[in-house]
Amino acid sequence: MSLELAWGKVRRSLLRRLRPGYVAAMKAKRQGECPNCAHDIIDARDLKYYRNVCGYSFRPEDDAFAWRARLRLARYGLAELLWFSALFAANVAVFSWVALTWHPLGWVLVAILGILWLFIFSFFRDPERVLPGDPAALLSPADGTITDIGEVEEADFPGGRAFRIGIFLSVFNVHVNRIPRTGRVLGVRYYPGEFLDARDLPACSQRNEQLWVDLGQQGAGQFIRIKQIAGAIARRIVCWLRPGETVRAGERYGMIKFGSRTEIYLPTDAVKEVLVKVGDKVNGCSTVLLRVADPWVCSPS
Repeated sequence: MSLELAWGKVRRSLLRRLRPGYVAAMKAKRQGECPNCAHDIIDARDLKYYRNVCGYSFRPEDDAFAWRARLRLARYGLAELLWFSALFAANVAVFSWVALTWHPLGWVLVAILGILWLFIFSFFRDPERVLPGDPAALLSPADGTITDIGEVEEADFPGGRAFRIGIFLSVFNVHVNRIPRTGRVLGVRYYPGEFLDARDLPACSQRNEQLWVDLGQQGAGQFIRIKQIAGAIARRIVCWLRPGETVRAGERYGMIKFGSRTEIYLPTDAVKEVLVKVGDKVNGCSTVLLRVADPWVCSPS
């Protein structure tokens, strides 16, 4: 992250020196307002770390780098892929020289590095998914394994109780998070914390670093809460949602990097039929976790 932020400063400096016309054109296309803005925003790339706290935005047609989303790799993980690839390439060059000039064991190290690089590449994959057509479906917000299902204490919900489904994401799962049901972003809250094993319940749910997103309809009184929870390996939670914007089921909204946990909460009286059980493997936005009772505030249409 520090390397990427440093490169961003260099990139913006070069753009202002070498491409002032581009900088002026993007400023004219910039949407919204950000009074006393502390963020240096030239184009959509500069919103990566600030979108949910900065008032500026760009229309999709004005994002010259939108093609990156078509790579089937997590757009918010491309920097890590580039840095890891450069690091692995440098080490492969060194160990290849060792194998050719000193000892054949160097080829074993090259093979190990190749496997590690394939793992990193696989971690940041972002496949397309087909949404089920059930209008009452609450979709899984993440890939992974169901670890717990049931009622828990949650102060913001009616009666201080909520129905929770917890999902553990191993390092082999897709880590892009998706919107489980169409609605309006009512709130985004970040809580610093520890980095306990994401399978360690209930400690990790209460003590780990996490980010909460509430989805619903303004004034409706009911909502869904999604929690992105960091784990022992994951140390970076990404969420680019802004309070007040409307999002649709299946949209990508963030990711947790390198092993983590995702939880979804809703009012207990909103649950009509649970369709998964502990131990089930689920896929983000294509697995239906449960069917909600009618009427429900987050309409999928």
